[in-house]
Amino acid sequence: MDDALPSSDSPEQGAARKAASAQAAELERTLSLTQALAIGTGTMVGAGIFVFPGLAAGQAGPAAMLSFALGAVIALLVALPTSELATAMPESGGGYYFVSRALGTLSGCMVGLGQWLGLLFASAFYLMGFGYYLRDLATELGLGVPVPVVGMALATAVLLTGVSITGTENTGDLQNWIVASLLTLLGGFLGHGGLDVLGVFGGEQVPEAFFPYGVLPVFTTAALIFTSYLGFVQIATVAGEIKNPARNLPRSMIGSVVLVGLLYVLTIFIGTSLLGSERLSSLGETAIVTVGRSIAGTFGAAALLGGGLLATLSSANASILSASRSIYALSRDDLVPHSVETLNKRYRTPHVALLLAGGPILGLILYGRVEILAEVASLLHLVMYGLICVALLVLRRADPDSYAPSFRCPGHPVVPALGALASFGLIGFMNPLSIALGGLILLAAAGWYLIYARSVTLSELSS
Repeated sequence: MDDALPSSDSPEQGAARKAASAQAAELERTLSLTQALAIGTGTMVGAGIFVFPGLAAGQAGPAAMLSFALGAVIALLVALPTSELATAMPESGGGYYFVSRALGTLSGCMVGLGQWLGLLFASAFYLMGFGYYLRDLATELGLGVPVPVVGMALATAVLLTGVSITGTENTGDLQNWIVASLLTLLGGFLGHGGLDVLGVFGGEQVPEAFFPYGVLPVFTTAALIFTSYLGFVQIATVAGEIKNPARNLPRSMIGSVVLVGLLYVLTIFIGTSLLGSERLSSLGETAIVTVGRSIAGTFGAAALLGGGLLATLSSANASILSASRSIYALSRDDLVPHSVETLNKRYRTPHVALLLAGGPILGLILYGRVEILAEVASLLHLVMYGLICVALLVLRRADPDSYAPSFRCPGHPVVPALGALASFGLIGFMNPLSIALGGLILLAAAGWYLIYARSVTLSELSS
């Protein structure tokens, strides 16, 4: 990295300006362990329960529950290294911050801009899903009220951005409420469904072979459903606002993966037991609603549609917050204009960064092709996950004096090495169009670095 800053300041003036700016733009630590856990859990509880059960059962049968368990194991291979890095560098930006300090400005710029764009793409996808779930819920209840899907998605994007601007704690409180309601609903569904499987309520279990299509589909299905686990690193993205980060960061990241993994495995077990994998597969993306209907009629179907509403809302809420902190962290390092790190004088939130999250999401919703964008978001996350694991390997080898994590990744160097290989390897199972679009975004980010930020000198590791 070069020594000069991208301005007319001398090195001493530039350093002083950056120090003063950092102090003025310091975010407050207002998020508790529960709120951090809700951010990770709320981002992940979505597709794994409300989209993938039918698709996964069609590929692997009842063994799809092993696919979800394998996905959780891979996620943990990334969550453990991320937890160590987060306790060593509890700063806003998450994956961007770790990669930039370990692998340099170019890699950091590519990850940071990719992370920001990926979260925008994912948020648009979640918000469109929210609109569809609301429409289907109104139909299921026979309300006869037309629900404009795009209009609801746009209005919700504006609302969530506004809540974030009024205070990070408000966003955390909203996330707590949404996730608590969602887990209560899912707990009732899984509890009743589990008793049905056991015959307590007279439900019949569908007998079938556990591996109807062989063992290999377990692994290909794991690649399909791994997007369900792309969320726990969002906790690290807001690490600069989490209380007691040495304790709460690893607990919330690892805990969210374990909790969500258990929910996914139980959902597949109950769905395939009650309906059978063949029927579950024929229902496609609406399979879980039919499972709810088989358990409790219209009420069960409506309850699961309500769960879909809460899941997409919580995912969008957490993603908008995380996207803003990604671009905020880039601004603090002068990789994008420093005006982006400006804090609102009243609420002490990065309102410019939040507008750079909420604003583009409105355009993406109007664009409409959010399904493709969602897979591109997954690819960009997988690139970041792989580089996070590489960053840990590099920092452990270099062992700088300022690197002092309070949590150490067990099984080093095997765990981060496997996490990197698994993350990069899953990209090969993605749609070629998504791989091409993701590659173009990363190349564009590299171009931005060469044009705008090649002369940036990053600060030392924070501890």
